[in-house]
This record gives sequence, C-alpha cells and structure tokens, in this order.
Amino acid sequence: MRLINRHPGRALYAALVALPFVLVAIAYSAGSAARLAENPQDRILPAPSHLAATAFRLMTEPDRRSGDLLFWTDTGASLSRLGIGVGIAALIGLVLGLAIGLVPLVRAGLQSFVSVVSMIPPLALLPILFITLGVGEASKIALIAIGITPFLIRDLSARTLELPQEQLVKAQTLGASTLSIALSVALPQILPRLIQSVRLSLGPAWLFLIAAEAVASDSGLGYRIFLVRRFLAMDVILTYVAWITLLAVVIDFLLATLSRRLFPWAETR
Repeated sequence: MRLINRHPGRALYAALVALPFVLVAIAYSAGSAARLAENPQDRILPAPSHLAATAFRLMTEPDRRSGDLLFWTDTGASLSRLGIGVGIAALIGLVLGLAIGLVPLVRAGLQSFVSVVSMIPPLALLPILFITLGVGEASKIALIAIGITPFLIRDLSARTLELPQEQLVKAQTLGASTLSIALSVALPQILPRLIQSVRLSLGPAWLFLIAAEAVASDSGLGYRIFLVRRFLAMDVILTYVAWITLLAVVIDFLLATLSRRLFPWAETR
C-alpha cells in the first residue's frame, strides 16, 4: 500500500502528535544538562526544573515594589490589546470583503488599493503610528488592526466572489435589495470563513503586538520579555514565550470550537 493511502489509527495518531514535542523536550533537556555540567552558573539553557520553579514564582508571587502579580497584569494587558485589534480588523475585513465581493463598483475602486496596501510591511509603520497616535494603547491596537486587515479583506472578498451566482440571481428575482442579499445570502456563508481567516491571522497579530509592546510600553508580555533580556533572564523569557504559545493555542482552539458549533455544515471533517 502506498504511503499516501495509509492512515494512522488512534494510538499511532496520538503517538505521532506527541513525538515532535517529546523530541524537542529531550533535545532541550540534553542541551541544558550539557551546558550546566560545564558551567553550573550557565543561564542560557536553564534546567527544566528551574523553568518550572520560575513559572510558579511568576504566577504566584507579587512584585515587591507594586504588589501586583505582574505575570497576570502583563497577560491581561496583552490579551486586551490583541482582542480589540483583531476585533476591529475582523469587522472592517468583513464589511469591505463583502462589499468588494458583491458590488462591482466597490471592487473596481478598492480591490487594487487593498492589494497594494497589503504589500506594505506593517512594522515599518510602527514609528509613524507612535508619532501620530502616541505611545499609548491606540498605536499598539492600530498596528494589529492595520497589520491583518488587508489579509482579511482579500480573503473574504475572494470567498464572496466564489459564492454561486445562482443564489444571487434567485435573490434578485425575489426582489431582494443589495443590502438584503449581503445580509441574508452572503453573510451566513462568509462567517465561517471569517473565523478561519482570523485563526490564520493570529500569528501575525501576536507578532505585531509583541513588537509594539517591546518598543514602547510599560506592561504586556512583549514588554516584559524585552525588559528582562538585558539581565539574561532566560528562565523568565522562556516562561513568557511558552505562555504566549499556550495562549495562542487556546485561542485557536476556542475559535475552532466556535466555528464547529455555530457552522457545523461548513466543516470539512
């Protein structure tokens, strides 16, 4: 039997899923042990037990000066910025995606413009945003929204253009207006794609968030990582990186679950 026709059973599937993670953990543990054997004071690759102790300390011990649990304060600040930025981008992407996909006049006026704007590196706009909006929350949220909105618009407009023309013709035959067609025919079919597009854009959104927090902020996960780097506090940095990864995985899982429950007919498997 050819490999392309072989599908793993449940046990083998679970083993294959776990294998890369186990290999990475083993490689890290071996590298850490080797470095610590040469230099017990080495801070580049902390022992796994030290990472666990650091994570527990960060999550449970308040800051000596402020009395706050900075780990959770940073998490709340970053998630708030991420949620608002992605929410704004999703709303704009949905509205303009539907308009470009459904209305030829809008498509002629905006499609090329959005394509060109999507080629601008969002991080290159960060100094401009700080100059125009200041170093507060607005510039960080704006960078996230600006960074992923063009992708959402292009993806949703393409999906709207793929809708069967028969549906649009039938709706017009029944007397539906353009707004009614957009809300009753196109929107229900585009919403599942919107969730999938947001899931795909979460990686870049996190990148823009961390970059903005690293440059100018007094709280947030990215701010803390770049603050402690000067002390070579790799245990803190790795803990925050692992936490950001876990948050991203959880958010992606929640969006996937929401899509399956709201739009089971749109799932391919």
